[in-house]
Amino acid sequence: MTTFSIEIKNQSIYHLDESTRMLKKCWEQLKEHDLWKKPSESTNSIGNLILHLCGNITQYIISSLGKQADSRDRDKEFSTKGGYNKAELLQKMVTTVETAKKVIEQASEEDLLQKRNVQGFHFSGIGIILQVVEHYSYHTGQIALLTKSYYNKDLGFYDGFDLLVKND
Repeated sequence: MTTFSIEIKNQSIYHLDESTRMLKKCWEQLKEHDLWKKPSESTNSIGNLILHLCGNITQYIISSLGKQADSRDRDKEFSTKGGYNKAELLQKMVTTVETAKKVIEQASEEDLLQKRNVQGFHFSGIGIILQVVEHYSYHTGQIALLTKSYYNKDLGFYDGFDLLVKND
């Protein structure tokens, strides 16, 4: 395996972990009754976003890159209006991400370069990983915005970090 492939895998896993870390910060603030609340008809609830993320990560990484059957029901991710509590949703998300990280860790150089059709798109293994990292980050930002708007509170994503340090 080339140094480049190892670095792609390591950075992807780092960014998946960062989104999970931020999601857990949101979870510390969230109340059960807010999980399935939709601010408007054109938006999704936090519960739906979690189910959607689990479906996306499963379809792209666990199923496609991991060479497993694709059993995703995307419409159900958005039509579900309950049935999971706060702890169950977080555990589902964490388990899905941990499984995906194992698939990424085990991916060979050939797996990273092989082109596949996923959800109507044609991606290499690297493209699949990038799509998932970006998609997870995007929806984590939406969950953070909803959480902040529900409680008018800073989530402390970067507590303990000096973000004013200049580059070397």
